[in-house]
Amino acid sequence: EVHLVESGGGLVQAGGSLRLSCAASGFTADDWNIGWFRQAPGKAREVVSCISSSDGSTFYTNSVNGRFTISSDNAKNTVYLQMNNLKPEDTAVYYCAADLVGNFYCSGEPKKYAYWGQGIQVTVSS
Repeated sequence: EVHLVESGGGLVQAGGSLRLSCAASGFTADDWNIGWFRQAPGKAREVVSCISSSDGSTFYTNSVNGRFTISSDNAKNTVYLQMNNLKPEDTAVYYCAADLVGNFYCSGEPKKYAYWGQGIQVTVSS
């Protein structure tokens, strides 16, 4: 059974940093895509970033480009999201999700991801 567990969230002041981790288990797929999504109260879930195992390609939504960095440690089956220069508008529940069907590039569409973590709160105070 596939499990994704997020960690590293919390409360931080604007301008601060956090590193989220997504620990994956329960699958041996050689090709996978991991996405980070977030959902703020009253808003739809949106993609933040994603990474593909096929070629290491990454995607960032415009609002986080240059501030967030996604990376993976395959030996630890963990994907990280380093978040720097955090802003109050980054406040949301952050989810990691896995696409294991072998899509070459990662997608920003939530429906492409079959497996989801439980989510973790990130709060940025002004």
